[in-house]
Amino acid sequence: MLVLLPPSEGKAASGAGAPLKPESLSLPELTGARAAVLDELVELCAADEEKARVVLGLSEGLRGEIAKNVGLRTAGARPAGEIYTGVLYDALGLATLDAAARERARQSLLVFSGLWGAVGIGDRIPSYRCSMGVKLPGLGALGAYWREPMAAAMPVAAGDGLVLDLRSSAYTAAWKPKGDVAGRTATVRVLHARIDAAGVEKRSVVSHFNKATKGRIVRDLLVAGAAPADPAELVSVLRDLGYVVEASAPAKAGKAWSLDVVVKEIH
Repeated sequence: MLVLLPPSEGKAASGAGAPLKPESLSLPELTGARAAVLDELVELCAADEEKARVVLGLSEGLRGEIAKNVGLRTAGARPAGEIYTGVLYDALGLATLDAAARERARQSLLVFSGLWGAVGIGDRIPSYRCSMGVKLPGLGALGAYWREPMAAAMPVAAGDGLVLDLRSSAYTAAWKPKGDVAGRTATVRVLHARIDAAGVEKRSVVSHFNKATKGRIVRDLLVAGAAPADPAELVSVLRDLGYVVEASAPAKAGKAWSLDVVVKEIH
């Protein structure tokens, strides 16, 4: 099983240890593409702070992120699972998993990134600021930039097993599964169900809760040691774990499964 995650906008500070070693990152097919993005990002941030702030979509309060990008090559690196923070990663709680579950996470979790394309949860990276929605002056929109290199790398990473796609829409732009891989892919939407004053059930997507529930789903799968082979088995596993799941199999080949996880309590 390969689990695709979005990154977090906010990130923990870089470590005090050895700096980034690009050749050590997962998906080595992306090394050249990563170098091009890193080069332009560092050059942009070093040359013109105000232009960089606008390009990266940063508020005045986040201007300090630009200096962070300037020092990417020399900053200490930490495992990606420690760099990425926020609601999904808090709910996932990698640091509190036992050794076996952490190893399963290392083998199965892949985080998409505007800067790196995608990295394994154990890959050592510095803290950075560069979302997939950024349009760099030279390389253009990163979502479009990553499509070709990701199209070559991702089918290899997916192998012949299940792909659980929990990415947000901005990150799906970089890679959309096709063909046989699509048929083994399940996308998840979390819906909050509530009863209105008229006694009618209403469903809605709540961003914060959506992220938290996805984090809990991944954690529960890792703790259980679950290894569903395809989307249909994933539905059964999630139901066994106590989730209410409504599944829609693709109407035709080459499309992914759609899973709605329905919850009644927001926490």
